[in-house]
Order: sequence, then C-alpha cells, then structure tokens
Amino acid sequence: MTDKLPTAGENLPPQTLSPPKSFFGILSYLGPGLIIAASIVGSGELIATTLTGARGGLSLLWLIILGCIVKVFAQIEIGRFTVSTGTPTLSALNTVPGPRIPGRGNWLVWYWFFMWFCSIGQLGGIVGSVGQVLAIVKPLTSQGADYKTIGNLETQIKLASVKSRSASLQEKEAMALKTKNIEQQLDRLKRDYLAKYASGSGKSQSTEELVTSMSVSGLPRPMDDRYWAVPVAIVTAALLFYGGYSLVQSASTAMVAIFTLVTLATVIGLQSKPDWSISASEWLQGLSFGLPEGDKLKALTTALATVGIIGVGAAELIQYPYWCIEKGYAKHTGPDDGSSQWLERARGWLNVMHYDIWVSMLIYTLATLGFFILGAGILHRSGIQPEESKLIQTLSAMYEPVLGSWAPPIYLLGAFMVLYSTYYVANASHARTFTDGLSILNIVGKDQYAQDRMVKFLSALFPMLCLMVYWVLPSPAWLVLISGSAQAVMLPMLGFAALYFRYYKTRRELHGSKWIEIGLWISVALLFVIGLTNLYLEIAKFFK
Repeated sequence: MTDKLPTAGENLPPQTLSPPKSFFGILSYLGPGLIIAASIVGSGELIATTLTGARGGLSLLWLIILGCIVKVFAQIEIGRFTVSTGTPTLSALNTVPGPRIPGRGNWLVWYWFFMWFCSIGQLGGIVGSVGQVLAIVKPLTSQGADYKTIGNLETQIKLASVKSRSASLQEKEAMALKTKNIEQQLDRLKRDYLAKYASGSGKSQSTEELVTSMSVSGLPRPMDDRYWAVPVAIVTAALLFYGGYSLVQSASTAMVAIFTLVTLATVIGLQSKPDWSISASEWLQGLSFGLPEGDKLKALTTALATVGIIGVGAAELIQYPYWCIEKGYAKHTGPDDGSSQWLERARGWLNVMHYDIWVSMLIYTLATLGFFILGAGILHRSGIQPEESKLIQTLSAMYEPVLGSWAPPIYLLGAFMVLYSTYYVANASHARTFTDGLSILNIVGKDQYAQDRMVKFLSALFPMLCLMVYWVLPSPAWLVLISGSAQAVMLPMLGFAALYFRYYKTRRELHGSKWIEIGLWISVALLFVIGLTNLYLEIAKFFK
C-alpha cells in the first residue's frame, strides 16, 4: 500500500504555456540544469575529483567519465515524472513500494533524511573551504600568515622535484641550491612557528623532532578559516532568504562558467610543458578500465565515493525536479486532462528538459575532467596530497606549471566562485527538499503559503548549520567524501525508483525513445554496482 499521490498539478496555478520549438527558443528556457551544474562543480569536481586524481593518478579516468554520464538517464526519468505530474521528488519517492510508517514517509524518505544529514556535513566542508580561500587571500591573524607561508614553501619544494626531471645538469644544480635554501628557510619558520604556537598542545616530542617530521598539516592550526566562514554563512543566509530562482540561476551560472574555462585552458596549456605533459600511453592507460598501483583499496574507495558525488549525485538527482518546478516546466505543462493538447504540451516541455539535462551534463563533465587531469597530472606526480587544513592552498599548485606566478590569485578567485556557488545552490536546494520532506511527515502544511514560508526559514537556517558543523569538524576533504559515500549508497535506490516511475506511474505516451529506455537500464545497473561496491569497500575498510 502506498501513500496517495497528489493530484497531478494540484499545487500548480493554471498557467499553461506552449513549449518553444526552435533551438534558440529552447535555449532561453534552460536553467535548472545550470543550477545543478553550479552545485556539482564545487565539492565533487574541485575537491573530490582532484583528490581521486592525486591519489590514483590517471588510471581512474575511465571511472570519472562513467560517473558523469551514468546517472543522466535516471535524472531524465525522475524529472519526467515531476514535469508531467507536478509532484516534487520526495513526494514522488514516498509512493515507491516498501516499508513505511503511515503518514510519516517510507524507506526512501527516511534514508534521504540520513543523506541530508551527511550533505550538511559536506556543506560544512564547503563553507570551510571558502573560509580557507579567504584566509589565504587575507589572513586574519599572525599565526594564519605564518601558516600560509610554511604551506607555500612546502608546495614549492614538492613541485621543484618534478620540474628538475627534464632540466639540464646546470639547471638541476641551480634548482638544488634553491631548494636547499627554501628547506633551510622552512626549517627556521617551523621552529619559530612551534615556539610561538605549540605551547600547551600536549606534544611530547622535542622541537627538533617536530621540525623534521611534521608537515604543515601537522602543525597547530590557526582559526582564520573558521573566522572567515562566519561572514560567508551570514551573507549566504541573507541572500537566500531574500532572493529567488532568478538570482540563484544567474549568480551560480556565472561563477562556475568563468573558473571552468580557466581550468580547461590550464589543461590544454599543460600539454605544452615537457615536465608535465601527459603522453598518449598515459591517456590510453586511463581509459583501460584499470586500477592504480599501490594501495588499491584506498584509491578505489576514494574513487567510488567521488563517483557518488560527481556528475549528478544522489542529492542532485533529487533536487533537480524542484528547480524544474520553479522554472515552470510542470506549471506550463499543466494538469493532465486527458486531451491531445496536454499530451503535445507535455512532450514539448519534456523535450526542453532533455536539452537542459544534456547541456548541463556537458558543462560539468568538462569541468570534472579538467580537475581530475590536473590532480593526476600534477599533484599525483609531485606526491602532493590535498588533505585537511591546507586543502585549498595545496590545490592551487595544480595551476602553477602553466600560469606561473599568476596561478595563486587566479586559482583563489576561481576556487572561491565554484565553492561558494556550491554552498549557495546546495543550501537553496536543501531548503526546498527538506520542506517537502517535512510536509510528508505532516509537520508542514501542504498549502503553498506554508511551504514558501518554510523554504525561506530553512534558507536562512541551513547555512548557519553548515557553519556550526565546520567549527566542530574542520576537515573539508573528509566531510565531502563521507557525503559522497552516503550518496553512492542511495544511487541504486534512486535507480529502482526511476524504473518504478517509468513503468508504473508515467503515461506510456511520454516514455520517449527506445534509446532512452536502454540507457536507463544500463544506468540503473551501473548505479547498483557503484552503490553496492562502495558499501562493501566502506565495510571492508571499517573492519580492516
């Protein structure tokens, strides 16, 4: 027994509109996919994908491409149901067969609340990463300034070891001398840093042992990133409380587009650098369905958690239909009155949705590949791991071989835009999905006025909640990957739901081509493989 579906279009004003048919007319109605792309490109692409490349090298390129494409067909099917019925995603998922508590949701809704909790942790990592960017640009304390300097010097040393590979003997000697001077300077700075800030830290080692064994990530951390995260969260809460759909779409699209273009230009420029260019054999290895050398379990676990979050992750699969509703696709389609006019209108707006999905897929796939290639081609070769407190500062090293001294400011500007766009869009999306979830639990009324008020309230609350998470757990990479694992586990659930919607809830006349159906079955099969494999690896890692 399933909960009753809302009457098709019952929450939609009678504002039906004929769909555009020309190419440029369709382009003018794109938007929901661009918002989702802005959400995707921040944590998944910039952090998780780069981390996968740094740990596993180029050998997992095939998995990254697959992760971007595989979920699109499930996205189409879930979006098709919402556009044709006006039913938001969680309300639709609540109709899927399985365990339920009458009036309090079913198994999919319950797991979504757990995944939302992990996603808030992820967004805590994102607001912390934005704080790291601003702390690098403008440290707020003397400890923050010293910490930044030490991190910069460590990165220079690691990059120098790779740069010297193709240098002449004379150049190598000069570089070795320069590196030795940097190491001596770094040694002095670490001693001074520990003398100033390590008191009371409980360290039992001598200063000499600490200096020789400790990288910047092991030094006492400054609070600058957490200080900066406070105004970021407050400003975001205000913008979301007072803003609407158009502000979310225009701001997020502009921020992501700029940095994606810079990243792709950097990847192209990388090929002109002898020390960093990627050979044809390396490209073929990356597409050969192989695994990286070394700790395969760690690399594959990271990769599958990344696949759960890159492209259209489970969170975005759920969030996308809400933006389709706000853009007007479902409202313009209108309630199903059984007429041929409605069927024609529904097909037209579904066609617009298809364009929206495929265009956004192209954008985030290019961005994903760019970040992964830079992580594999530069960080992996240099032995640089973008971990913990110096995540953002470390990632800026990816751009230095091509952009030189311009790399840090360009990267920091771009990183701020894509990370902030994710934080901004994801909180806006969570406010809408959570409101729907509360209505399923009968905590919020189903009338539009009550839901609009709750969306505004949650839009202001969630950014502050994310801030609290980061103050307690200031580890962006870990928070992002935990959310990725939770999303990966939900992927097969959503694959099952997509099949249920197609064959039991959506009018057969709207099913589309056989190619879409074949793609859906392949997509669902791979979603099950990704989700179950990720779950097995997480359990194996726990008991290891």
